[in-house]
Amino acid sequence: MEKAAGSPSVGGSYPQKNAEILSSQYGINLFLAGLLLTFAWAVHAVGISKSHLLSYLITLMLIQLLWMLWYLCRSCTQRRLIRDKDTHAGARWLKCGITLFAVITLILDSFKIGYYIDFSNCLSPTEGIFPVTHAVHTILQVYFLWCHAKDIIQSFKTLERFGVIHSVFTNLLLWTNGVLTESKHQLNEHKERLITLGFGNITIVLDDHAPQCNCTTTTLCSIFSQGIYYLYPFNIEYHILASTMLYVLWKNIGRKVEHHQQHKTPFKFHGITIGMIFGLIVLTSTIAIVVVYLIQIGRSKIKSELALTMFYLHAIFVLALMCTAGIIALLIYRLEERSLDNSKNPARKLDAELLVGTAAGSWLLSWGSILAIICAQAHPKYTWYNLPYSVLVIIEKYIQNLFIIESIHREQEKVNDDIKTLRIVTISRGSTLSLTPSYKEIYNGRAARDSGEVPCLFKGSICGRENDGGGGAKEETSQENSSVMCSASDFSFYSRNSVTNNKRRILKNIAAFLFLCNLSLWIPPAFGCRPEYDNGLEEIVFGFEPWIIVVNLAMPFSIFYRMHSAASLFEVNCKT
Repeated sequence: MEKAAGSPSVGGSYPQKNAEILSSQYGINLFLAGLLLTFAWAVHAVGISKSHLLSYLITLMLIQLLWMLWYLCRSCTQRRLIRDKDTHAGARWLKCGITLFAVITLILDSFKIGYYIDFSNCLSPTEGIFPVTHAVHTILQVYFLWCHAKDIIQSFKTLERFGVIHSVFTNLLLWTNGVLTESKHQLNEHKERLITLGFGNITIVLDDHAPQCNCTTTTLCSIFSQGIYYLYPFNIEYHILASTMLYVLWKNIGRKVEHHQQHKTPFKFHGITIGMIFGLIVLTSTIAIVVVYLIQIGRSKIKSELALTMFYLHAIFVLALMCTAGIIALLIYRLEERSLDNSKNPARKLDAELLVGTAAGSWLLSWGSILAIICAQAHPKYTWYNLPYSVLVIIEKYIQNLFIIESIHREQEKVNDDIKTLRIVTISRGSTLSLTPSYKEIYNGRAARDSGEVPCLFKGSICGRENDGGGGAKEETSQENSSVMCSASDFSFYSRNSVTNNKRRILKNIAAFLFLCNLSLWIPPAFGCRPEYDNGLEEIVFGFEPWIIVVNLAMPFSIFYRMHSAASLFEVNCKT
């Protein structure tokens, strides 16, 4: 009888599970086809040109645009179809972040349009259609995510699964295309520096995809061609953020949610002054280091070695501070007794998986550097700084991942914000006595009323007035006893509250400091400061082409890790 009763629900879950499997397989094949096409263009495969790749991406974006328009129209005409919301998905700060990246992406698209106009005589029409389509796609997608990132879809579930997963892998392919284009540009710059420094033992062939015609306006062409590559890091972050938000939407399709009150956690600058000051110092110094590095690297051998030494020393200092801050935060967590929230939450689960998964990119590069230092026969002086740097990168990510994952899984502490200082006026023998009780006295008074007892605050005033006929001595004794009880209770409360508030303040400052440090460490690789290219030791040990392939595969994950960690730490700061 139990099986018969449970069979309808079990049987009803099979179509949805099959739809999830089918849609995921559709998305993976869509991505693999685009990935292979991207790789074929990158290696100059016969019969594959950039126009083929762009045509494929344009087609995918148009299909996603049609699906988003259909979804938006259906949501407007039938508002009651979607009732449930995932309160953890699509946080406001995340939407603001993706909007900022989208605005810069639109600037990038405008640069590409200008670049196409200047070289229109020898460029394929797809290179002009692509940025226009991408701009429309960006505007509509940001609007869609602002309005529907929290939706839990309960109707047309099979169709919606295919639409959402198509959007996820379309953004991943656009991210891949941006990463590859930016990596090829960085690699060409690196090869030019090697030529300047006179490396004759490495075969260097510039991978040039420049148009084979003259520009109509030389000045504008230079601005567009150079500006495009400075904007690519923001475009890359935009697409990876969009794909993660859409993935959470896909996981939420058909999900049953428990309705409970969600506490709003706004960001406040109050109480994090120390963390912000130290973080801003790190951010400012990092920007200065990156500027000097980009100016000095490749000018001469001595200047390049000085630039690398400067970078490693600064990074070692910052990473050591981050490790220390993370250890202090974990020790504070060990001293606290707070339960973890183990409820089902796709957004939180994805955050944890992305932290560990993308950290593997940095770990791969760090272990490669450590192995190169051990195996190399000759060690220039600056390469020894690479050893502590690589070790600290591994340790810092271990500690930071532990801190973030535990922070986002800890249950939020409930605080009675509505408890305020009251002014109690009692009348005793015709005179007005003004008492301003402490926070704890009111708190104890409220708890005592709930248990049926009279709070100590009132025992010495109001209750004493009611028993006035019993004599003044009895009233004075009652007031003295109650005051002693209140003093002991207040002392215990204030000591506990002081310790709790201090711990929270320290954790908030640590989260703010790590947030700014991760933004600081995102800047160097995102804007071309990559010692993994310029160190030279790894290229000698592993070979030029193999090491460059490893760097190009791992670097995008390393860059994304820093931005994702910064976003997670922002959430931790709001939650603490």
